[in-house]
Amino acid sequence: MFTGIIEATAEVVELKGGKLTVKRPKLFKNLLIGSSIAVSGVCLTVTAKNPKTITFDVVDTTIRKSKLGSLKPGDRVNLERAMPSGGRFDGHIVLGHAEGAGTIFKIGKIMVVSIPKDLQKFVIRHGSVTVDGVSLTVADFTDGKIYIALVPHTLKNTSFRKLKPGQKVNLETDVLGRYILSGTDDRA
Repeated sequence: MFTGIIEATAEVVELKGGKLTVKRPKLFKNLLIGSSIAVSGVCLTVTAKNPKTITFDVVDTTIRKSKLGSLKPGDRVNLERAMPSGGRFDGHIVLGHAEGAGTIFKIGKIMVVSIPKDLQKFVIRHGSVTVDGVSLTVADFTDGKIYIALVPHTLKNTSFRKLKPGQKVNLETDVLGRYILSGTDDRA
């Protein structure tokens, strides 16, 4: 489980043969093989490491459902290590299960992101959403787009500072809202 509070950003070194390698942030000193890290909102397992890089396996489904398949060397990703059981809980409950990718329409003090049609029913005004792993609050939702107010700290300390309109971002709707709303259908 994650909180959506980004610890570091990292530069993509390579995505090849189902393996994603990123530069290792100095903050990630005690990293273990098998550790879970949310990479721009996608929970991945550390499969190799050295003092300069971290490598993860990325399966075809993840490549297809998220923006990870479009990463190129030099791109920046947000990183968050899994929350320790006794850790402080600052953001919201984030599973690292990116449900799809949206498109940035505007980025600045207000971020506007399109939401895939199958996720729109789970968007809750003034509820939580994770965009590229960042815990955010939906200020408004209309015409298939979410509107999010961004504080300067978030713009400065995440990969958002490099985003441009037209780029893809990973999305995870609020898990609590998903379970509540999914309980209203007839799946029993």
